[in-house]
Amino acid sequence: MTVKPIPFAAELTVRPEVVPFFDPATNTISYIVRDPSSTACAVVDSVMDFDYASGHISFEHADAIIAHIRDKGWTLEWLIETHAHADHLSAAPYIQRHLGGKLGIGENIKAVQEVFGKVFNEGTEFQRDGSQFDRLFQDGDSYAIGAMTVHVMATPGHTPACMTHVVGDAAFVGDTLFMPDGGSARADFPGGDAATLFRSIRRILSLPDQTRLFMCHDYGPNGREIRWETTVGDERKHNIHVHDGVTEAEFVRLRTARDATLAMPALIIPSLQVNIRGGELPPKDESGRTFLKVPVNAL
Repeated sequence: MTVKPIPFAAELTVRPEVVPFFDPATNTISYIVRDPSSTACAVVDSVMDFDYASGHISFEHADAIIAHIRDKGWTLEWLIETHAHADHLSAAPYIQRHLGGKLGIGENIKAVQEVFGKVFNEGTEFQRDGSQFDRLFQDGDSYAIGAMTVHVMATPGHTPACMTHVVGDAAFVGDTLFMPDGGSARADFPGGDAATLFRSIRRILSLPDQTRLFMCHDYGPNGREIRWETTVGDERKHNIHVHDGVTEAEFVRLRTARDATLAMPALIIPSLQVNIRGGELPPKDESGRTFLKVPVNAL
C-alpha cells in the first residue's frame, strides 16, 4: 500500500489551543480550536441534545460552547463536521446563528445525501448537492483559523465523507480512529469499506509521531475513565486494531467480523435526517409542525 506523503509537516510546530466538551448522552467529544496568536477559533463536531422518547430537542451542550467562546472574547470562524454523524445530531446551525462562522464538511456529503435521501424518501425539494453547507472540502484543501492553516485529508471508510482536519500539531480524526484501546470505527454503513478505512488510518498514522490526535467518541473500554486525546506514536504502538505490523487483510477480517455483531446506533434515524441537512431539522408541514421519518426495514 502506498501512503500519500504529508506535505505540511513543517507546520506541525504550531500548537493550537484545544478545548474539549464531552457529551455523556452520545459519548461525543466536541472541540473549540483556537489560534494561540489571535481570538480566532473553530468548533468541531458540535452536538444538539435530543431525547428520542419524547422527540424533545434542546441545546445545553451547544450553549456551553457558545458561552465559553463569548466569555473568552473569541471569534468563531468555522464550524466543522468531520463527517455526517449517525450517532448524534449536529448543533452547527444553532451555534452559527449565535456566533457566525462558516459550516464545512467533506465534498462526499453529496454521496451520503443521495443514499439517505432515498432511505428517508425525501422529495425533490431536498437538494443532494451539499448546498446546505458553506464549504465542501476536497482532499488537500486548506482553510485558515486566524493565522493558522488547517489542512484537510480525505479519510473515508467509515463514511464516504469522512475528513481529518490537521492544524499545527493537532489532528481531528472524527470517527476514523478511537483511542488505542478502542480501535477503529465501524465500516458497515452504506458507502463504508473496511479496506478503505485501513488505508485512511495508515494515512493519518503517517503524520509525525508527536502529532496530537483528537477523537470524536470514546466509550471507556473496560471501565476506564473517558479520554479523547492521544498521539500518532501511541496509536502506532498500541492501537488494538491497526498498530504497526497489522496488515490490510488482517484488519479487514477483524473489522468485518466485529461489524457483524454491532447494532445500529440508537440515534441513527434522527441523526442522519438532520445531519444530511447540515444540522437543520426537516421542513415544517402545513400545520407548522416538524416530523422525523422512521423507515421500516431500510437500515
